[in-house]
Amino acid sequence: MRRIGLTRLAIAASLALAKPAIGMEQHPRPKNQAAADAQPAAPDVRAFLASLWSEARQRGIRRETFHAALGNFTPDPAIIALTKKQSEFVQPIWSYLDNAISESRLTRGRSAGERFAGELAAIERKYGVERRILLGIWGMETNFGSFTGEKDVFRSLATLALHRYRDDFFRDELLVALKMLEDGLADRAAMRGSWAGAMGQTQFMPSSFMKYAVDHDGDGARDLWENIPDALASTANYLASFGWQPGLPWGMEVNVPDGFNLGSVEGMQEFSSWAAAGFTRANGSALPRNGKATLWYPAGIRGPAFLVTENHRVIKRYNSSDAYALAVAHLGDRIAGGGRFRADWPRNDKRLSPAEVKELQRRLIALGHPLGKVDGRIGELSREAIRRQQARHGLPADGYPTLALLQKLRQK
Repeated sequence: MRRIGLTRLAIAASLALAKPAIGMEQHPRPKNQAAADAQPAAPDVRAFLASLWSEARQRGIRRETFHAALGNFTPDPAIIALTKKQSEFVQPIWSYLDNAISESRLTRGRSAGERFAGELAAIERKYGVERRILLGIWGMETNFGSFTGEKDVFRSLATLALHRYRDDFFRDELLVALKMLEDGLADRAAMRGSWAGAMGQTQFMPSSFMKYAVDHDGDGARDLWENIPDALASTANYLASFGWQPGLPWGMEVNVPDGFNLGSVEGMQEFSSWAAAGFTRANGSALPRNGKATLWYPAGIRGPAFLVTENHRVIKRYNSSDAYALAVAHLGDRIAGGGRFRADWPRNDKRLSPAEVKELQRRLIALGHPLGKVDGRIGELSREAIRRQQARHGLPADGYPTLALLQKLRQK
């Protein structure tokens, strides 16, 4: 993708398709107005585009560019439904990993690692990020380039911005995408990606492209769509910018010594401290001599236990899901020749429903735990609050949301 920018022909074509002004024709008044009034009001597309154009113009975006991107915009009705079905947040972690670490993906990943071995070695030397992590992200995001997304980025971002999903995040991303087009950093036709507007081999959002994309091969373009070395180097640059520590593993599966007091765990501890407490690696090798880690039970004490480092948190800057970060790390390890996890997942255990998780979060907030938004997703703040309440109520303090804890809190 050498030429990056709008041609006059593309602008003319988009203007020919555009409707009057920059909005949509108004829909006819419903015959049954009372029934229509009972429904939530649909977002006003015309007002949204007018407001967006005002802000885009202030950022130096020309009307021709705006029309080329959004002149024929209609909301994508499938996208809002997809916001409620993100597999990394709704599936059990073991099901998510089963799908992520397939034999076909491992085969494809090993082949990709061999094909780009020289480029990956150079990227490792420059950014300090191991190739296994880059391959893990590439595999998780697009299955090594086999599916980079087919949705129009501008329509996706505009739909999410119109509905104020995640407040102003997607509106800001849309404005950055428009600036990319204005500055000739991407072809209009090339800007296709996921339902959330992520693009290219490793699925960069527009703002990430502007901040972290690099021209690894020196051909004058930051091409994350067709230039795989550019995409991998950009991913390494992203991780390095968020504090990736060279030589520090993301983490490892461990054996927890019998009788260990889970309530005594407080944040990151030196690996030497974990070793002194009797922790060993599940695969039999020694714990690292240097670095810090914290104990994590993704599925509670009946499932595998891990010591995870700050590099695990850096992976979560790419996607905040715990399941995603573990899948990236494990996929990369398996591509590099590592084995499966040793402990079994508690596949038959009953998990809290989304409504019960939200109830648990509300009750934790009422007890003074600063969780922020009640969203049904268990992150680090929720896990720490759960762990503290479990210890207080005499339950195993593994930080995993359980019905036993919820029932205890309901009694207050």
